[in-house]
Amino acid sequence: MTAVPEQQMSPTIRSVVVPVSDLDAVKAIYTALLGAPHTDQPYYVGYSADGFEVSLAAHGDVAGGPVAYADVDDLDAVRAGLLAAGATERSAPREVSPGARVCVLEDTDGNPVGLRGK
Repeated sequence: MTAVPEQQMSPTIRSVVVPVSDLDAVKAIYTALLGAPHTDQPYYVGYSADGFEVSLAAHGDVAGGPVAYADVDDLDAVRAGLLAAGATERSAPREVSPGARVCVLEDTDGNPVGLRGK
């Protein structure tokens, strides 16, 4: 059995990113459900659902479905542990804001596993 970094044992999932093809149409639905977004840009719309982040990402991989992101302290270590355990990479780590990176892996059934960290 492959050792998994301790960080992976209790990650905090605080956000989900929903890829959309028509941001305005989908935004109307989520605004009706969650209220006014806290961020409303042509490429990204963000809502807070009682502290949980629901994000709409324009031009995302709609076929890949929504991705829940686990917040981790060491993205590279957790990513390596998941890859060693059999996950595959859907998207390599990339910086999304200063000091914050994300990547998406897939489990053995092709389900997305998002990581967000340093």
